[in-house]
Amino acid sequence: MTCGRFASSISTALRHPGVIALIVAGVTIAAMLIVDHGPWSRAKTQPAHVAMYATTGEAARAAGAEVLPTKPKSPIEPARPGPKTSPAINPVTP
Repeated sequence: MTCGRFASSISTALRHPGVIALIVAGVTIAAMLIVDHGPWSRAKTQPAHVAMYATTGEAARAAGAEVLPTKPKSPIEPARPGPKTSPAINPVTP
């Protein structure tokens, strides 16, 4: 008889919002510990030939590629349609 009453009180206690919140918090903390400290989260070391170049341009030049700037705008560019705008009174300089 006492076993039935004990099971009933446990199932009633597990439905309490505070207990549910504690269970969710425990599962969340366990999941974070597994994800953050697993073998897949180790630092990835780069081989020497990859780590030698800091930028894409340096790596391209080392491989023999030619890095060129973009072409400037065409001098024969059409005028913007619509009315001309007045210059800004207080121009913003970055």
